[in-house]
Amino acid sequence: MRILSIQSWVAHGHAGNAAALFPLQRLGIEVIAIHTVLFSNHTGYGDWGGRVFDAGLVAEVMEGVARRGVLAGTAALLTGYLGDAAIGEAVLGAHARLKAANPAALWACDPVIGDVGRGVFVRPGIAEFFRDACVPAADILTPNHFELDLLSGHESRTLADAKEAAAALMARGPKRLLVTSLVVEDTPADAVDVAAFRPGEAWRLRTPKLSITGRGTGDVLTALFLAHTLAGRPLAECLARSVSSLHGILRETIASGREEMALVAAQDELVCPSRLFIPEPI
Repeated sequence: MRILSIQSWVAHGHAGNAAALFPLQRLGIEVIAIHTVLFSNHTGYGDWGGRVFDAGLVAEVMEGVARRGVLAGTAALLTGYLGDAAIGEAVLGAHARLKAANPAALWACDPVIGDVGRGVFVRPGIAEFFRDACVPAADILTPNHFELDLLSGHESRTLADAKEAAAALMARGPKRLLVTSLVVEDTPADAVDVAAFRPGEAWRLRTPKLSITGRGTGDVLTALFLAHTLAGRPLAECLARSVSSLHGILRETIASGREEMALVAAQDELVCPSRLFIPEPI
């Protein structure tokens, strides 16, 4: 199986393609990776070197990939951090090329816009691009709590609110939703909630909160959720395997004293999580 991934790249650490590529490969999926930025490290450090690529370069690389004749055998498009709103048009072009070659191909979109406490941290126009262009076209959407509320126009204080917001988004296009970093009224301070939705079905998975900075964790989670979806697994199992694998990687990261995720050292967690958390229907 093969997918096309259009995301950022960092030289140090794991974010964007540098977070998603290895987990996908470890699960047996070939990846065509097109980068939207080249940074020295995740911007969460506060300073970095590198630059955002222009939309023309992204489109040029995509055109070269298409000429290789590989899109007909590509099962999905995975997208994340864009860097600039203009790159959105290149992403839409890539999606159109992929769907023309393989109408059954899925689009998994991580709408990286902002977060609770930080607000919107991307360049102007990107949030609107995700809302107006990506939500209607994507098959899988993986917003965090802040992005769920922003894109749906609903404020999610309770689990019922979150279900309403998810339903509003799915009514506009996506068939599956994975909501990360969900904090509602009954979420304990020492826990992390992740929820998965599809029309008529909803699950929540709660894991203990770990003391680690979450650089690139959402990128890994989206990649894993897409991989398990492509494997034909039920929604609850996709949620359980994805979150459990990430939790195992973060446990190993803490145990080894690393600042960045121990993706390689803990790679067995990607295939068979040492602890499988069980989601609850909601």
